[in-house]
Amino acid sequence: MVSPKKQTQVRLEPDVLAAGKDAAAARGLDFNRYVERLIIEDTTGARAAGMAAAQRLIEEHGAFLDDLEQQLDAPYAQPQPGAAA
Repeated sequence: MVSPKKQTQVRLEPDVLAAGKDAAAARGLDFNRYVERLIIEDTTGARAAGMAAAQRLIEEHGAFLDDLEQQLDAPYAQPQPGAAA
């Protein structure tokens, strides 16, 4: 069975390629699938929709998230007994 996918070649700076491969690995994807996903998300509007949803979440619940973060960080913000100042 022949794959309907087409092959192409992309030239990237070494640091860009390394960053892309690291990002793919962090998502559990091979590099080809990662690039394919980025293109699909960009060209279908999925990325923009996700960013808009994230912005709405921050606008609606940002104060709560900030308070939660402060509460979670509080035990680490205070000097520990016996710690050097």
